[in-house]
Amino acid sequence: MGQGKFGSKLGRTTSHRKAMLRTMVTSLLKYEKITTTDLKAKELKKVADKMITLGKRGDLHARRQAAAYVREREMVGKLFGELSTRYKDRSGGYTRIVKTGYRAGDNAPMSLIEFIRDAAEAAAKAPKKKSPTAKSKAAKAPAAEK
Repeated sequence: MGQGKFGSKLGRTTSHRKAMLRTMVTSLLKYEKITTTDLKAKELKKVADKMITLGKRGDLHARRQAAAYVREREMVGKLFGELSTRYKDRSGGYTRIVKTGYRAGDNAPMSLIEFIRDAAEAAAKAPKKKSPTAKSKAAKAPAAEK
């Protein structure tokens, strides 16, 4: 009995599909989130997770495999530096796909694919706001002394 093929053809030739996925992985590494169609996002998730796994492995052979796939040298450095340390304790599922609606031109279902951030890291990146209770406590403190 024959075995099923891995992945979707996406209505493209093999060379076009490979080139498109290489470019999309490079863009995802660069911007950390991109908007694309649902099917492309699902195919991209498979490739992006494999690239992060190569980055976590960290040896020379893994670096050469990633460099053969990713189109920009700086993104290979980011993959083996920043992203590999970010996901060192995570054992998979480095990306998330969020459905965003439908494209205006042809009504194709669209999605946002992005790298997952931990809660502590997201809180550190977010700008800190002063709580309204701190202002009210500062205003009430001099009145209490009188």
